[in-house]
Amino acid sequence: MVPDSIIEAIGQVLEDQNRPLKERFRALFTLKNLGGEAAIVAISQCFSDPSALLKHESAYCLGQMGDTRAIPTLTKILKDVEQEPIVRHEAGEALGAIGDPSVLDLLRSYSKDPVTEVAETCQLAVGRIEWFQKESNKGEKFEGADKFFSVDPTPPATDTDVEKLRERLLEESLPLFDRYRAMFSLRNLNTPESAKALAAGFKCSSALFRHEIGFVLGQMSNDVVVKELTAVVQDENENEMVRHEAAEALGSIATVAAMAVLKEYQRDKARVVRESCEVALDMSEYENSSEFQYADGLLKIEQNENGMTG
Repeated sequence: MVPDSIIEAIGQVLEDQNRPLKERFRALFTLKNLGGEAAIVAISQCFSDPSALLKHESAYCLGQMGDTRAIPTLTKILKDVEQEPIVRHEAGEALGAIGDPSVLDLLRSYSKDPVTEVAETCQLAVGRIEWFQKESNKGEKFEGADKFFSVDPTPPATDTDVEKLRERLLEESLPLFDRYRAMFSLRNLNTPESAKALAAGFKCSSALFRHEIGFVLGQMSNDVVVKELTAVVQDENENEMVRHEAAEALGSIATVAAMAVLKEYQRDKARVVRESCEVALDMSEYENSSEFQYADGLLKIEQNENGMTG
């Protein structure tokens, strides 16, 4: 068990706006990995920060932790129309990831939100919780998510034929939940062919859908889609939340070509894109280094304490 005093110290790094964003992100993911009430409290302090990216990732981490004690904070953020859409959307997705049926009425209400990305996210979150209610007793489960260390917004489809999954992915007359299931099935296959099929989804109309395409391509880390991800980052007319995910995906892929794009767009006029490139470059450096772990906030705090007492 990590003492609350250490968790609070990591939380202070997370909150410190004078520190480089990459350090704050490492602290955030350290807190996610540690879990528990003190970590939730520390992460929950971030939602007045001027960085929409940091708030978005904080909501993401609260959802991935799967702890119902984060529900009050996430509910507050979803309801707060002063928060950026990218942050409110992630709060809705996080509530779905935690999966407690007590939030169903709230999510159904915000499934009609005037912000499309928020409404679609809440629709998916309702679908996720209802799917569990119906299918969990049958032994059904989310295949593949454990390999990618994530809590997914939908289960994968049962089909494994890339062309059929691609058709379902791109068929915009289908419910978004079904298309997401095709998306996660393609991710789980994790082949160059399935990555290319997924990248075709960047032409679809829903910004939320396109943003999730970027996220899963980052999870796959397959360099066959660097060209497609680069085109998304370069498109200044694209929704910022889509460009942000494409940038972070390039950071996961971490090839020389991917890093060159990130370095170029560190000066983008959109703050969330600039910051995503900064964080993604740090991720790239980690992928190409001998560092033991990315979420190293605990290690750094312990090193600082040892330095002070040694």
